Amino acid sequence: MQTTFTKDQLKDPGIARSNEILRACVHCGFCTATCPTYQVLGDELDSPRGRVYLIKDMLENNRVPDAKTVKHIDRCLSCLACMTTCPSGVHYMHLVDHARAYIDKNYKRPLTDRLLRAVLARILPYPGRFRLALLGAKIARPFKGLMPDPRLRAMLEMAPKHIPPVSRNDDPQSFAPKAAQTKRVALMTGCAQKALNTDINDATIRLLTRLGCEVVVAKGAGCCGALTHHMGREDESHATAAKNIRAWSAEIDGAGLDAIVINTSGCGTTVKDYGHMFRNDPLAADAARISERCMDISELLMKLELPEGSDKALTVAYHAACSLQHGQQIKTHPKTLLKRAGFKVVEPADSHLCCGSAGTYNLMQPEISGELKARKVKTLEAKSPDLIAAGNIGCMMQIGSATSVPIVHTVELLDWATGGPIPPALIGGQVQPQDNVPMLR
Repeated sequence: MQTTFTKDQLKDPGIARSNEILRACVHCGFCTATCPTYQVLGDELDSPRGRVYLIKDMLENNRVPDAKTVKHIDRCLSCLACMTTCPSGVHYMHLVDHARAYIDKNYKRPLTDRLLRAVLARILPYPGRFRLALLGAKIARPFKGLMPDPRLRAMLEMAPKHIPPVSRNDDPQSFAPKAAQTKRVALMTGCAQKALNTDINDATIRLLTRLGCEVVVAKGAGCCGALTHHMGREDESHATAAKNIRAWSAEIDGAGLDAIVINTSGCGTTVKDYGHMFRNDPLAADAARISERCMDISELLMKLELPEGSDKALTVAYHAACSLQHGQQIKTHPKTLLKRAGFKVVEPADSHLCCGSAGTYNLMQPEISGELKARKVKTLEAKSPDLIAAGNIGCMMQIGSATSVPIVHTVELLDWATGGPIPPALIGGQVQPQDNVPMLR
């Protein structure tokens, strides 16, 4: 794609990077075939190719964003399926992130939008505040029909039936390995996940220590910054990310770290991009080494000696989170690990398509998100699974709200298969191992 940015414009690092990305696009349209919003809405401007044109026009002319441009960019899930499909290697993620930051700085949204976004940015990344908000939503949910804005109704519906107690495993500390030590790793405990589902981090710690890892929860680490980053609130997201960079750098410079392990794939995609996010910052060198050490839990487990399990006589429908399969290009590891542990793994049709969660997307774009959720649940249930596994808390909440099939994190099943407790989400249901089948050979 031809661009006409001026020399002065190209002095801006963000513009320079967007210019590189735009020039890589050849207008082929392959991206439209895998774009969820284009499939639902059928509007070229709601496809990656259409959004690329809108972003180019906005940035090249250095103009104040108009409502039309903002609407179509807001509708983007950032699922990154387009990046997997693109034959030209267009880095759409960096382009749309820059566009959102530009919009945040140059566009005045309607008052209701500003208030909703401010509330999300001030609550979701903070587990304590989020817990209180979930409790309030749970109390108010019977009155959701009185809410005039569908986004407010979506927020009330988000609250789970059960809000778990705080897990002290999420506090800064170190967990000694249960076997001969092979690695020392930091676990990112996250933010929203600590309020929505404490079982995931608990299972991760049990599994990794069982496999010989010392697991460190670093003091000062917290939210990865993804939620505010994808809202275009660059200053907030970078401030949050900087805390993690300093916390993990202190561990690297101290006793050392072999990996920074992340069990929420949406966070993993962002942390792996810290090197780019901080490329022009004094923290650039530290950010780069953090990104280099960042690993999804499935990546680390593939390097460890996970025991081979006996047949569990359970069919697991694996949901591939977009941030894992497209954002990090990790497609086979979770399935390989589940099969090794003894589960029968099936995949739904159109497994490359988003479930509609996408961070805060299900709260800000509930109609489109609801359509994508219905499609995803239908394809998963068509496989008649005993349970559903995923590697991202947002996907788990989204899919779990529309199906009676139990849904758990992949790491919970691997923990169970290697001697840990049955995942709490499965207790009381029909999902149990056969009495005569041991969990391990």
